[in-house]
Amino acid sequence: MTVTVSVSGVDKNYRKVRALRDVSFDLIPGRLSALVGHNGAGKTTLIKLMLGLIRSDRGAIRVMGQDPAAGEFSARRLLGYLPENVAFNAALTGRETLTFYARLKQIKPSKAWALLDRVGLADAADRRVGTYSKGMRQRLGLAQALLGQPRVLLLDEPTTGLDPALRQTFYEILNELRDDGATVLISSHALNELEDRAEHVLIMNQGRLVAQGTLTELRSLSQLPIRVTFDLAGGGNDEAAVSIAGEINSSPCRRTVLVSDEKGKMDLLRAAANDPRVENIEIAAPTLDDLYAHFLNTQEKAA
Repeated sequence: MTVTVSVSGVDKNYRKVRALRDVSFDLIPGRLSALVGHNGAGKTTLIKLMLGLIRSDRGAIRVMGQDPAAGEFSARRLLGYLPENVAFNAALTGRETLTFYARLKQIKPSKAWALLDRVGLADAADRRVGTYSKGMRQRLGLAQALLGQPRVLLLDEPTTGLDPALRQTFYEILNELRDDGATVLISSHALNELEDRAEHVLIMNQGRLVAQGTLTELRSLSQLPIRVTFDLAGGGNDEAAVSIAGEINSSPCRRTVLVSDEKGKMDLLRAAANDPRVENIEIAAPTLDDLYAHFLNTQEKAA
């Protein structure tokens, strides 16, 4: 499997502050990864290291096979980056701003202007950025990050200030890039947004990578229970409840059961399928919020 970003045994200190501690992971093409953690967990430091803005104290980082902190980092033109707090020259228009960044990437400005329409800024393209709202500046930042169809896209809190409609458009754009083989990494606190979109999750805490994997892998690793709730016709009875015994919460018409894994869930569903009194089944697997809290608590207890 091709690896576009490789982080191996990386440490980074800011004087007495240990920002990163022995962090290792790989990012691959055609996958959207989520980097999650509290403020100060090391997320932005990791992104700065991948961009070559700072150097690690120990370990190795490779982006598109190159060291981003080296003098010659030609792969930089294949990167797109959106910082958490975008800042542009207020005297320039949106079009002039995008033209400036296009020239830095050696892209014809006229080829970049379509991005202004894509992020909803076509009508404001020739207005000065100083008149833009926070959400509009965020849109402009997204447009510059998308210049040149980047092969690696690093986004730090990218949906801050975006309305729901543009947020949906934003993820549609990311899906197109991912499907075209780009590597996408989103650092965000919006775990509910990422739950159904991220194919790979990296959980940071106090500079350490405490867990990583798909949601299915993280759920299996956490061993957090799956909640299965049944609605029963006619109030149910003991005979009807045999196939769903062991509930943690019950009423005459509703029974809730906790199972420890996917196998237990499937066994329970097969048994319920043979019970004519079961009218409806609801399944609630541990959310990304649940998993995040679990792995942070586990690490802090072990420390």
